[in-house]
Amino acid sequence: MEYSPPPLFKQGAPARVKVTVFALISIMLLLVDARMNTLATIRQVAGTVLYPLQMAALMPREVVTTMGSYFSSLSALQKEVHDLKSQQASSAQLMQQARLEMAENAHLRKLMGARAHIPVKSMMSEILYDARDPSARKIVLDRGARNGVALGLPVIDNAGVVGQVTRVFPFTSEVTLLTDKEQAIPVQVLRNGLRSVAHGRGNAGTLELRFVAPNADVQVGDVLITSGMDGVYPAGLAVAKVVQVENNAAGAFGRVVCQPLAGVDRNRQLLILMSLPDLPPRPPEEAPPPAKRSLLPKMAPLDTPRAPQLPPSARPAVAAPPAAAPATATATATAPETTR
Repeated sequence: MEYSPPPLFKQGAPARVKVTVFALISIMLLLVDARMNTLATIRQVAGTVLYPLQMAALMPREVVTTMGSYFSSLSALQKEVHDLKSQQASSAQLMQQARLEMAENAHLRKLMGARAHIPVKSMMSEILYDARDPSARKIVLDRGARNGVALGLPVIDNAGVVGQVTRVFPFTSEVTLLTDKEQAIPVQVLRNGLRSVAHGRGNAGTLELRFVAPNADVQVGDVLITSGMDGVYPAGLAVAKVVQVENNAAGAFGRVVCQPLAGVDRNRQLLILMSLPDLPPRPPEEAPPPAKRSLLPKMAPLDTPRAPQLPPSARPAVAAPPAAAPATATATATAPETTR
């Protein structure tokens, strides 16, 4: 019996022969392509057909690379955003501090300009905090008795009068603002010189002219300045501006509301006037005038005769007067004696 392997295991040409044949074919194709350039079109067609397969084969690698770069770039961006926010916060803080310093410098320049035009000596001070009493309009300054601050000294800023020193401590002092209910300042209208007294209105933050005649020449927009008649505030300092005028014909007085010109609630640096204005001395009191003597001669007193007195037994009996009219009864009882 002849034995032969199955078709699957049939062996053809040897492997060496196959390698040699395919190598020769490859060399021939290379030579033909190099000499005649005839396989360029075939390569383009093959590249076009095989491109989707190449992209599909490279997709897993691209996915892994893309995911790695995505997470790395995301962490880098988060870190960069955090650094930028920190830098922005620090820059905003520096900018706010710079703006505050610029505002303070501008206010200090204005104070120095106002200080040069004030005839009395002044001292720079800074507001520490407001008073604890919410119903009072008071502030506390960083200058006290050790700096020469005394009771009654006026406090101003570059725009006008702020208030008056009412309490003094060794290192601090308390200033009552013009808008406090307990404060009053003599003023006059800059336009016509009309004098009055401005009183504070408390938490309203405004001033009021009291006891003003209804026909007084006061208009909205008039500027009030210190008159200097109280001996505390120098004359000519700006105080307030008239914002409301009510003339009631039926009433005895009008109502005038004013807005302070000084930065009572805005500024931190103030000027303390260290001396009160010099007032002329009071004239000596005049001696009382002598009493006027009468030119008429003195007259001697006249002797008037008295009525004779009767003994008690001779007097007529008189009924007791009623309790309701004692004066009338007494008059009737004495009448007979006078007629006799």
